[in-house]
Amino acid sequence: MEKVKNMLKPRPTPQQQLREWQRRLRNECRVLDRQIRDVQREEKNVEKAIREAAKRNDMGSAKALAKELVRSRRAVNRLYENKAQLNSVSMHLGEIVATARTVGHLSKSTEVMKIVNNLMKAPELATTMQEFSKEMTKAGVMEEMVNEAVDSALDSEDMEEEIEEEVDKVLASVAGETASQLPDAARTQKIHEASTSRVPEERQAVAEGADDDEEDLEEIRARLAKVRS
Repeated sequence: MEKVKNMLKPRPTPQQQLREWQRRLRNECRVLDRQIRDVQREEKNVEKAIREAAKRNDMGSAKALAKELVRSRRAVNRLYENKAQLNSVSMHLGEIVATARTVGHLSKSTEVMKIVNNLMKAPELATTMQEFSKEMTKAGVMEEMVNEAVDSALDSEDMEEEIEEEVDKVLASVAGETASQLPDAARTQKIHEASTSRVPEERQAVAEGADDDEEDLEEIRARLAKVRS
């Protein structure tokens, strides 16, 4: 019965279809905005925890937290990129509909197809963009695509090197703030220790840390993972 109703339902005009697509794209942008705010709010708690760890010279915990902070900032950057691409899709669709007023039908857009295909690889948008892909293919805006497998590796070794560099920057920055009230000689030593700490020292610091600190670290990691997902 539902199928019959859908067959009898009048086909939307290009303008109506555009308004519906743009409405849904705006909704997706608002969802991304909420995710960004949630992650950034949690980042402030992590920054505070890093400072506290640095003050008690627990560089193992500080570095572990700094890694989580770097990953969160990367996640926020990715969300901003996704939002920009959603807005780009909306803009291109407006141009397509404007052209349709002249030629009488919706034209295919390789640019829209490329952006939608890219957004389908984003976990938070995959389902929505698959629906968009089907609808736009049916409307003649896109050709049918084969969904490419997502490469989750992302050159993990290179990524780890970049994260290590960013972690050192975060620790040096935090240590600089922490040591700002110390005498000049002690301040220089503190910053140097934070930015050049090595794995054995970190292991020793972690081993000497209290169980409560370890539990706090896991709790912060869990909260960050939740808001990033």
